[in-house]
Amino acid sequence: MSRIGKKPIQIPSNVKVSFKEGVLEVEGPKGKLSLKVHPDIKLTLEDSTIRLERPSDAPFHRAIHGTMGALIRNMIKGVTEGYTTVLEVVGLGYRAAVKGGNLELSLGYSHPVVYPIPPDVKIEVKENKIYVSGIDKQRVGQVAAEIRAFKKPDAYKGKGIRYEGEQLKLKAGKTAGKGGKGKK
Repeated sequence: MSRIGKKPIQIPSNVKVSFKEGVLEVEGPKGKLSLKVHPDIKLTLEDSTIRLERPSDAPFHRAIHGTMGALIRNMIKGVTEGYTTVLEVVGLGYRAAVKGGNLELSLGYSHPVVYPIPPDVKIEVKENKIYVSGIDKQRVGQVAAEIRAFKKPDAYKGKGIRYEGEQLKLKAGKTAGKGGKGKK
């Protein structure tokens, strides 16, 4: 991870960055994010770049150096472009819809599953695909994982909520077993 931390981070012209008392604030066209920088990492702001330095080559310092670099890059990308995760609802009768401030899911249970949409994330539904978008990469991933957890893909039929492009290894049913060992 240390090679990631050594690279200087470029700041786009439409992004404002400020660093005060160990807290880095990034503001762009999509919103504002803040991050508490680890006290061992020295952060310097120059013209349109951010540089990170670590105190030693100890494994912990190398790891936190790369982590801070990756988090800052994610913040800059989030306030300029944003992040989107797409979930697919697969299954006969499985549906998703946004009603008011809630995501309502019909997933084969006796009742609809209602998920309140957090204020920092935007959720849209188009053709049984759920689009989770926002400026914070971690938050978008967390919300998508919470929605997916309501009905993970079934190992036999593949029904459930899955990430777009997720490859599933479907298991063979009980009839595809040993062969020839039936009732007599």
